[in-house]
Amino acid sequence: MALDPYRRLLRIRGVPTLLLVGLLARVPATATGMALTLHVAVVLELGYAKAGLITLASTIGMAVGSPLSGRLVDKHGLRPVLTVTTVVQAAFWACAWSLPFPALLVAAALAGLLALPVFSVIRQCLAAMVPVPQRRTGFALDSILVEVSYMTGPALAVAGITTLGSGVTMAVVGMGMTAAGLGLIVLNPPTRSADEEKGREDHAGRLPRRQWLTPAFGALLGTVAAATFVLTASELALVATMTKTHQTAWVGVAVGIWCAYSLIGGLVYGGLSRGLPPLVLIGGMGLLTVPVGLAGGDWRWLIVALLPAGLLCAPSLSSTVDAVSGWVPARARGEAMGFHGTALLIGGAASAPIAGAVIDGFGPAWAFAVAGLVGVAMVLAAVPFWRRRPAQVSPMPGVEKLAPPAPAPSTVA
Repeated sequence: MALDPYRRLLRIRGVPTLLLVGLLARVPATATGMALTLHVAVVLELGYAKAGLITLASTIGMAVGSPLSGRLVDKHGLRPVLTVTTVVQAAFWACAWSLPFPALLVAAALAGLLALPVFSVIRQCLAAMVPVPQRRTGFALDSILVEVSYMTGPALAVAGITTLGSGVTMAVVGMGMTAAGLGLIVLNPPTRSADEEKGREDHAGRLPRRQWLTPAFGALLGTVAAATFVLTASELALVATMTKTHQTAWVGVAVGIWCAYSLIGGLVYGGLSRGLPPLVLIGGMGLLTVPVGLAGGDWRWLIVALLPAGLLCAPSLSSTVDAVSGWVPARARGEAMGFHGTALLIGGAASAPIAGAVIDGFGPAWAFAVAGLVGVAMVLAAVPFWRRRPAQVSPMPGVEKLAPPAPAPSTVA
């Protein structure tokens, strides 16, 4: 594996700090869902159905608010948006533990709508700070750090609520969210490069959405949703398989190994001299997920079967971020990254009931097959639109228009 691309990336001024702050800021953000779920289901003793309603309300709020926050960042800058969302998160987590269920449901939706846009902001700023030839490496490393945060945040939430109680844990989550917002406000990383800022001055008029919010961009978002559909459904199928075979005690180890596959795949992909289209990576991940259920029984064989698809997880997600940064003019990049985040949420939210129904009706082995086939079907549906995708946005200063579609069919996934 080539490490030189990572060395060159980390020599860029401000990038190591941005990645470190992004990692620390994402840990409390990834703990929020688990903290709310356990608070409602276990501490309030209202069951997992009502806990699911809280999660649903928060997810809907985030799905709507993510592109809205991105658009406001594009229009007004980073600090005003971070200030408002940080205040909202601090207020919500300061009182969430004491709210009755109906009030908590409404508050969770509002907090989701005005969620701290940590994930999209870090990606938007990376695109601004890193030259185009190095962005794939930057997004791959960022995807790896996201994986680390998801391995850390929910586990800390579980440990906190089981040992300290929900009141203390939710207060700590709130302090973490507040610290994350303040850290980003102080850091104030650029959302556009110097050349992009010059281009903004030269083209100060309104940028119509139809210039970048095209059917091809919609197809890209569909592949993003496909990726999280496959991953979330696979996780549910993995847990269900191990529960059915009375190996629940090893679930944490199994999920940790699966995450390690993604980390390794992301590191290797970021060090390659040339990347692959998202359709190839996500379609491959779906195909390799289909037969995983055949390895049911001993959890160790199941984990071995997950290796090929697991290696494609981080590369798949980072390739979609790279595509967004290349297709969309800098003046709309925040909103586009927000739509990317919404697609991630939709894919994960849609997979849970579908995979659950398959598990209940046919068994967890079929859930792996359905997850992979749905992912492949969504990728195939995107191919006709992908052929009309825009070329890279011109990096030249003062030019922020999409180039004509690339005609070469050999580059189409």
